Amino acid sequence: MLDLIRHDAIHELRLARAPVNALDPALVRALREAVEAAPNEGARALVLSGAPGLFSAGLDLPALLQLDHGALHAFMADFFGLCGALAGSTIPVVSAITGHSPAGGAVLAIMGDYRVMARSADPAKPFRIGLNEVQVGLPVPEPIQFALRRLVGTYRAERLVTAGAMIDSERALALGFVDELVEPERVVARAIEWAREWLQLPEHAARETRRLARADLAAALCDPEKLPVATFVADWFAPEAQARLNAVVAQLKSKAKR
Repeated sequence: MLDLIRHDAIHELRLARAPVNALDPALVRALREAVEAAPNEGARALVLSGAPGLFSAGLDLPALLQLDHGALHAFMADFFGLCGALAGSTIPVVSAITGHSPAGGAVLAIMGDYRVMARSADPAKPFRIGLNEVQVGLPVPEPIQFALRRLVGTYRAERLVTAGAMIDSERALALGFVDELVEPERVVARAIEWAREWLQLPEHAARETRRLARADLAAALCDPEKLPVATFVADWFAPEAQARLNAVVAQLKSKAKR
Protein backbone atom coordinates (compact mmCIF):
# COMPACT_ATOMS: atom_id res chain seq x y z
CA MET A 1 0.00 0.00 0.00
CA LEU A 2 3.07 2.25 0.13
CA ASP A 3 6.05 2.07 -2.20
CA LEU A 4 9.46 3.49 -1.35
CA ILE A 5 11.43 4.56 -4.41
CA ARG A 6 14.92 5.94 -3.95
CA HIS A 7 16.19 8.66 -6.25
CA ASP A 8 19.62 8.89 -4.66
CA ALA A 9 19.13 10.98 -1.50
CA ILE A 10 15.55 11.89 -2.47
CA HIS A 11 13.08 9.24 -1.32
CA GLU A 12 9.69 9.00 -2.99
CA LEU A 13 6.82 7.65 -0.89
CA ARG A 14 4.19 6.56 -3.38
CA LEU A 15 0.69 5.79 -2.14
CA ALA A 16 -0.23 2.43 -3.64
CA ARG A 17 -3.46 1.34 -2.01
CA ALA A 18 -5.78 0.45 -4.88
CA PRO A 19 -8.15 1.56 -6.14
CA VAL A 20 -8.17 5.18 -4.87
CA ASN A 21 -5.44 5.46 -2.20
CA ALA A 22 -8.06 5.90 0.51
CA LEU A 23 -6.52 6.53 3.91
CA ASP A 24 -7.31 3.69 6.29
CA PRO A 25 -5.56 2.96 9.62
CA ALA A 26 -2.89 0.71 8.07
CA LEU A 27 -1.92 3.16 5.32
CA VAL A 28 -1.83 6.15 7.65
CA ARG A 29 0.36 4.24 10.12
CA ALA A 30 2.69 3.03 7.36
CA LEU A 31 3.03 6.51 5.90
CA ARG A 32 3.63 8.12 9.28
CA GLU A 33 6.35 5.61 10.12
CA ALA A 34 7.99 6.07 6.72
CA VAL A 35 8.05 9.87 7.02
CA GLU A 36 9.47 9.73 10.53
CA ALA A 37 12.11 7.15 9.59
CA ALA A 38 13.25 8.77 6.33
CA PRO A 39 16.03 11.05 7.69
CA ASN A 40 17.65 8.13 9.50
CA GLU A 41 17.50 6.04 6.34
CA GLY A 42 19.59 8.48 4.33
CA ALA A 43 16.86 10.65 2.84
CA ARG A 44 17.70 14.33 2.44
CA ALA A 45 14.31 15.14 0.89
CA LEU A 46 10.96 13.40 0.44
CA VAL A 47 8.49 13.29 -2.43
CA LEU A 48 4.96 12.18 -1.59
CA SER A 49 3.12 10.91 -4.68
CA GLY A 50 0.01 8.98 -5.71
CA ALA A 51 -1.42 7.13 -8.69
CA PRO A 52 -1.86 8.73 -12.14
CA GLY A 53 -5.08 10.72 -12.10
CA LEU A 54 -5.61 10.38 -8.34
CA PHE A 55 -3.33 11.45 -5.51
CA SER A 56 -5.60 10.23 -2.71
CA ALA A 57 -9.37 10.06 -2.29
CA GLY A 58 -8.99 11.05 1.37
CA LEU A 59 -10.19 9.15 4.41
CA ASP A 60 -11.54 5.66 3.80
CA LEU A 61 -15.09 6.39 4.96
CA PRO A 62 -16.48 2.82 4.61
CA ALA A 63 -13.63 1.43 6.71
CA LEU A 64 -13.71 4.18 9.32
CA LEU A 65 -17.48 3.95 9.80
CA GLN A 66 -16.90 0.43 11.12
CA LEU A 67 -14.70 1.70 13.97
CA ASP A 68 -15.89 2.33 17.53
CA HIS A 69 -14.97 5.46 19.48
CA GLY A 70 -11.69 4.08 20.78
CA ALA A 71 -10.49 2.79 17.43
CA LEU A 72 -11.44 6.01 15.63
CA HIS A 73 -9.66 8.03 18.32
CA ALA A 74 -6.51 5.96 17.74
CA PHE A 75 -6.80 6.43 13.98
CA MET A 76 -7.24 10.19 14.21
CA ALA A 77 -4.31 10.45 16.63
CA ASP A 78 -2.25 8.67 13.96
CA PHE A 79 -3.62 10.88 11.18
CA PHE A 80 -2.80 14.09 13.06
CA GLY A 81 0.54 12.50 13.94
CA LEU A 82 1.17 11.97 10.23
CA CYS A 83 0.32 15.61 9.55
CA GLY A 84 2.73 16.61 12.31
CA ALA A 85 5.45 14.37 10.89
CA LEU A 86 5.10 16.10 7.52
CA ALA A 87 4.82 19.60 9.00
CA GLY A 88 7.76 19.11 11.35
CA SER A 89 9.97 17.03 9.06
CA THR A 90 13.63 18.01 9.30
CA ILE A 91 13.95 17.44 5.55
CA PRO A 92 11.88 19.09 2.81
CA VAL A 93 8.75 17.34 1.57
CA VAL A 94 7.44 17.88 -1.95
CA SER A 95 3.82 16.95 -2.65
CA ALA A 96 3.54 15.40 -6.14
CA ILE A 97 -0.21 15.72 -6.62
CA THR A 98 -0.77 13.26 -9.43
CA GLY A 99 -4.49 13.94 -9.87
CA HIS A 100 -7.64 14.55 -7.85
CA SER A 101 -7.00 15.26 -4.17
CA PRO A 102 -10.07 15.75 -1.98
CA ALA A 103 -10.30 16.09 1.80
CA GLY A 104 -7.61 14.00 3.52
CA GLY A 105 -5.59 13.86 0.30
CA ALA A 106 -5.54 17.65 0.18
CA VAL A 107 -4.58 17.74 3.86
CA LEU A 108 -1.47 15.69 3.19
CA ALA A 109 -0.60 17.84 0.17
CA ILE A 110 -0.74 21.14 2.05
CA MET A 111 1.63 19.89 4.74
CA GLY A 112 4.55 19.76 2.30
CA ASP A 113 7.08 22.45 1.46
CA TYR A 114 6.07 22.65 -2.20
CA ARG A 115 3.18 21.35 -4.30
CA VAL A 116 3.44 20.19 -7.92
CA MET A 117 0.03 19.28 -9.35
CA ALA A 118 -0.98 17.54 -12.56
CA ARG A 119 -2.71 19.55 -15.26
CA SER A 120 -5.35 17.34 -16.89
CA ALA A 121 -4.88 16.54 -20.57
CA ASP A 122 -8.63 17.19 -20.99
CA PRO A 123 -9.55 20.81 -20.09
CA ALA A 124 -13.17 19.74 -19.77
CA LYS A 125 -12.22 17.30 -17.00
CA PRO A 126 -9.71 19.13 -14.78
CA PHE A 127 -8.17 17.59 -11.72
CA ARG A 128 -9.55 19.06 -8.50
CA ILE A 129 -8.28 19.63 -4.98
CA GLY A 130 -9.95 20.90 -1.83
CA LEU A 131 -10.93 20.48 1.79
CA ASN A 132 -14.50 19.35 1.17
CA GLU A 133 -15.12 17.90 4.64
CA VAL A 134 -18.21 20.10 5.16
CA GLN A 135 -19.82 18.34 2.20
CA VAL A 136 -19.65 15.03 4.08
CA GLY A 137 -20.83 16.50 7.38
CA LEU A 138 -17.54 17.17 9.17
CA PRO A 139 -15.99 20.44 10.38
CA VAL A 140 -12.46 21.17 9.18
CA PRO A 141 -10.19 21.07 12.27
CA GLU A 142 -8.38 24.28 13.19
CA PRO A 143 -4.81 23.04 12.58
CA ILE A 144 -5.82 22.02 9.04
CA GLN A 145 -7.46 25.39 8.43
CA PHE A 146 -4.32 27.08 9.73
CA ALA A 147 -2.19 25.15 7.25
CA LEU A 148 -4.42 26.28 4.39
CA ARG A 149 -4.41 29.90 5.59
CA ARG A 150 -0.62 29.89 5.30
CA LEU A 151 -1.00 29.14 1.60
CA VAL A 152 -3.97 31.15 0.38
CA GLY A 153 -4.62 33.77 3.06
CA THR A 154 -7.27 34.05 5.77
CA TYR A 155 -10.30 35.21 3.81
CA ARG A 156 -9.77 32.90 0.84
CA ALA A 157 -9.24 29.92 3.15
CA GLU A 158 -12.48 30.76 4.94
CA ARG A 159 -14.41 30.82 1.67
CA LEU A 160 -12.94 27.51 0.54
CA VAL A 161 -13.42 25.50 3.74
CA THR A 162 -16.88 26.79 4.64
CA ALA A 163 -18.13 25.91 1.16
CA GLY A 164 -16.29 22.59 1.09
CA ALA A 165 -15.06 23.69 -2.32
CA MET A 166 -13.25 21.42 -4.73
CA ILE A 167 -11.37 23.73 -7.08
CA ASP A 168 -9.73 22.87 -10.38
CA SER A 169 -5.97 22.86 -10.73
CA GLU A 170 -5.77 26.19 -12.58
CA ARG A 171 -7.67 27.99 -9.83
CA ALA A 172 -5.62 26.18 -7.20
CA LEU A 173 -2.49 27.59 -8.82
CA ALA A 174 -3.94 31.10 -9.03
CA LEU A 175 -4.87 31.04 -5.33
CA GLY A 176 -1.55 29.62 -4.15
CA PHE A 177 -3.10 26.32 -3.06
CA VAL A 178 -0.49 24.64 -5.28
CA ASP A 179 2.81 26.05 -6.52
CA GLU A 180 3.16 24.61 -10.00
CA LEU A 181 1.21 22.73 -12.69
CA VAL A 182 2.82 20.28 -15.10
CA GLU A 183 1.69 17.52 -17.43
CA PRO A 184 0.58 14.37 -15.55
CA GLU A 185 3.60 12.33 -16.61
CA ARG A 186 5.94 15.09 -15.35
CA VAL A 187 4.58 15.55 -11.83
CA VAL A 188 6.94 13.25 -9.95
CA ALA A 189 9.96 14.19 -12.09
CA ARG A 190 9.36 17.90 -11.46
CA ALA A 191 8.92 17.29 -7.72
CA ILE A 192 12.28 15.51 -7.69
CA GLU A 193 13.85 18.36 -9.66
CA TRP A 194 12.57 20.89 -7.11
CA ALA A 195 14.00 18.83 -4.26
CA ARG A 196 17.37 18.58 -6.02
CA GLU A 197 17.43 22.34 -6.57
CA TRP A 198 16.76 22.89 -2.87
CA LEU A 199 19.55 20.49 -1.92
CA GLN A 200 22.02 22.55 -3.93
CA LEU A 201 21.60 25.46 -1.50
CA PRO A 202 24.15 25.96 1.32
CA GLU A 203 23.06 23.24 3.72
CA HIS A 204 23.04 24.95 7.12
CA ALA A 205 21.58 28.23 5.86
CA ALA A 206 18.81 26.47 3.93
CA ARG A 207 17.96 24.05 6.72
CA GLU A 208 17.84 26.69 9.46
CA THR A 209 15.90 29.18 7.35
CA ARG A 210 13.40 26.48 6.47
CA ARG A 211 13.02 25.51 10.13
CA LEU A 212 12.24 29.08 11.12
CA ALA A 213 9.88 29.61 8.20
CA ARG A 214 7.85 26.50 9.06
CA ALA A 215 7.99 26.86 12.86
CA ASP A 216 4.38 28.08 13.02
CA LEU A 217 3.12 25.07 11.06
CA ALA A 218 5.14 22.68 13.23
CA ALA A 219 3.83 24.34 16.38
CA ALA A 220 0.24 23.90 15.20
CA LEU A 221 0.61 20.19 14.46
CA CYS A 222 3.48 18.67 16.45
CA ASP A 223 2.17 18.94 20.02
CA PRO A 224 -0.14 15.97 20.71
CA GLU A 225 -1.67 17.78 23.67
CA LYS A 226 -2.98 20.56 21.39
CA LEU A 227 -4.40 18.40 18.61
CA PRO A 228 -8.23 18.27 18.40
CA VAL A 229 -8.48 14.49 18.22
CA ALA A 230 -11.27 14.16 20.79
CA THR A 231 -13.20 17.02 19.18
CA PHE A 232 -12.98 15.39 15.75
CA VAL A 233 -14.15 12.05 17.15
CA ALA A 234 -17.12 13.73 18.85
CA ASP A 235 -18.01 15.51 15.61
CA TRP A 236 -17.70 12.23 13.67
CA PHE A 237 -20.19 10.42 15.91
CA ALA A 238 -22.69 13.30 16.01
CA PRO A 239 -26.05 12.24 14.51
CA GLU A 240 -25.91 14.76 11.65
CA ALA A 241 -22.42 13.68 10.61
CA GLN A 242 -23.25 9.97 10.85
CA ALA A 243 -26.33 10.43 8.67
CA ARG A 244 -24.38 12.35 6.05
CA LEU A 245 -21.36 10.03 6.11
CA ASN A 246 -23.51 6.94 5.69
CA ALA A 247 -25.42 8.61 2.85
CA VAL A 248 -22.15 9.40 1.08
CA VAL A 249 -20.95 5.82 1.46
CA ALA A 250 -24.28 4.52 0.13
CA GLN A 251 -23.89 6.76 -2.93
CA LEU A 252 -20.35 5.47 -3.50
CA LYS A 253 -21.50 1.85 -3.28
CA SER A 254 -24.35 2.56 -5.70
CA LYS A 255 -21.98 4.08 -8.23
CA ALA A 256 -19.60 1.14 -7.90
CA LYS A 257 -22.35 -1.30 -8.82
CA ARG A 258 -23.22 0.50 -12.07
